[in-house]
Amino acid sequence: MALLKLQTQQFRNLAPVALSFSPSVNLIYGANGSGKSSLLEAIAYLGLGRSFRVNRHEAVVHHGSESLTVFGEILETPTSTLPGGSSDIHRIGLSRDLTTKETRLKVDGERVRNLSAIARHLPVSVIDPGTFDIVTGGPGKRRQFLDWSVFHVEHGFASLWQQFQRAVSHRNKILRNGRIDESLLRIWDSQYVALANQVTEARRRVFEQFQPLLQAVISDVEVAWSDELKFEFFPGWDRKADLAEVLINHREQEAKMGHTLYGPNRADVRVKFQGRPVAETLSRGQQKTLVILMKIAQGQLLREHARQCTFLLDDINAELDEAHRQMLAGKLRDLGSQVFITSIEPPRPDLLWRDPMPDFKVFHVEHGDFTEE
Repeated sequence: MALLKLQTQQFRNLAPVALSFSPSVNLIYGANGSGKSSLLEAIAYLGLGRSFRVNRHEAVVHHGSESLTVFGEILETPTSTLPGGSSDIHRIGLSRDLTTKETRLKVDGERVRNLSAIARHLPVSVIDPGTFDIVTGGPGKRRQFLDWSVFHVEHGFASLWQQFQRAVSHRNKILRNGRIDESLLRIWDSQYVALANQVTEARRRVFEQFQPLLQAVISDVEVAWSDELKFEFFPGWDRKADLAEVLINHREQEAKMGHTLYGPNRADVRVKFQGRPVAETLSRGQQKTLVILMKIAQGQLLREHARQCTFLLDDINAELDEAHRQMLAGKLRDLGSQVFITSIEPPRPDLLWRDPMPDFKVFHVEHGDFTEE
């Protein structure tokens, strides 16, 4: 998959003109506040349904406007290096009205109800300064990392996750009541456990595919700390016990807290070096290297399922030294992914890639207006 064209309306300070991109590498430069990150945000809206910088739609709508629109043309074709399939163009769009709080989604001119219907056409992976918290932040960051892969690899996971979230919501309402209706809670326990097991197995299948790919990528760069690095999928409860039994045994604890404490909503991908969390053992530079390799392995996982990831690299010069930038750029070139890279300074492709040099386009942005150079 690759984004060939993008057009926005009332999205931050971006000019409402159509932009055409390279299916390979796109280098965007300009001063701070010129619109570089805003462009990546707009692309992320098509692949994630949200910004990777802020949580509220209101924050990205142009000042004084009440709505935003993002439209893109997607080349959905496994390249010559990917198995099967034929070239196809899909047109996807998203609009958000702040007054009515309505989100309208379209694929090839037809209304669709769920964001997953457009997101599956453009797998977007973001690498920005906040990305490096994946290994040092809380479990939620790592769950999000894993679930992105599960969504794009396991068909039907989006629907399954929505059902699971509804079961969690109903269960939490009962737990928040001062007096628990035990018979009603047991009914929701049964539904919750069934869905939790399905979510967990989907995650486990994808994790078991991801792990050897990551180990291979790590071995390829020959980092000194790779031998004692361990990854473990924790489902959210001790699997030595059945989840239904865990819920019954911890009924009083959950009632006191007023929400569900055991299950997929507490899952984690635990990353340890020498038996301790990498946040305590690896240097900041080593942590950054690890996250980059995790992202590359994630892209390889999608590639094995005949899907191509679009990488958005926002202001990586501020976080990565030249050696790390070259390593990341080389891996993405070898992966055959579409890449967008922003910088303040005019880009130097010759410092990122040796032979072979990928095809690329260069854009300069000023006050939301883009000029292809």
